[in-house]
Amino acid sequence: MMALVEVYARPMCGFCHQAKKLLDSKGIAYTEYDIWAEGQRKAEMVQRANGRTTVPQIFINDNHIGGCDDLMALERTGKLDQLLGDAA
Repeated sequence: MMALVEVYARPMCGFCHQAKKLLDSKGIAYTEYDIWAEGQRKAEMVQRANGRTTVPQIFINDNHIGGCDDLMALERTGKLDQLLGDAA
């Protein structure tokens, strides 16, 4: 079963780009929410991310992973593939 990956992002965000680039390189499908184009998404993101307001904020199977640095740390330790399951 493929993991449900959600990324809250905004245009022209280098960290958002890096996070999506990593997911793309692994062939992981994800849903991206643009917090600028869809204004209500920012409040939704802050609530789901326990008050974090920076982008990106990433969720895998409804679990808050954190931002770009957190995603990269999971990748470095090999834990990202575990979270993604068979999708990786």
